[in-house]
Amino acid sequence: METQDCIRTRRSIRKYKDKPVEWDKIVQIVNAANFAPSAGNLQNWKIIVVKNDIGRKKLAAAAFNQEWMEVAPIHMVVIAEPNNGEQFYGARGARLYTIQNCAAVIQNILLTANDCGLGSCWVGAFDEDLVRRALQLQEDVSPQAIITIGYADEHPEMPSRKRLEHQVYIDRWMGRKASPFGAIGYTSVMMKDALENTKKAIHRAGRNLVKER
Repeated sequence: METQDCIRTRRSIRKYKDKPVEWDKIVQIVNAANFAPSAGNLQNWKIIVVKNDIGRKKLAAAAFNQEWMEVAPIHMVVIAEPNNGEQFYGARGARLYTIQNCAAVIQNILLTANDCGLGSCWVGAFDEDLVRRALQLQEDVSPQAIITIGYADEHPEMPSRKRLEHQVYIDRWMGRKASPFGAIGYTSVMMKDALENTKKAIHRAGRNLVKER
């Protein structure tokens, strides 16, 4: 899957098929996570892969009883190591860089899961103490996210997005002068992408017709 397609087709999935996830796909996902950027290349995170029923039930209960999570065959919990960030960058390393590092890991997990044909959901609402107990975490680390992974049993529509000209400024806060994100510039870029995607779809359809014959 091409990068832009992977980004645009990713969805938060909360319904999963009763189908196990192949171990090689789990390895692909955590390997991609391990290539996430981090401040000073600290890589001050850990990932706990939870496969067993009891562990997943505990995490669902810790996430304020979100029972749908139990159906997902894999939970990946991203754990921060703030002390490592503080050692090199002080309070900013612990409170900001460590969180940013983990967020990069989470995004890699979400996108790679999609690329592997899997659904995923980033869960940030949970009781930290209950997660600590469920995973037997030591005191100097903290859970940042629970990510459910499995084969999707739903196909959510693309959620609405704010227009680029409302989200992106040029050179300064509220800077809009000579912005390429106005109606004409924004539309031209989107039209170009749409045409390219249409061409690809036609080529794929043509190849399939040749194979069928």
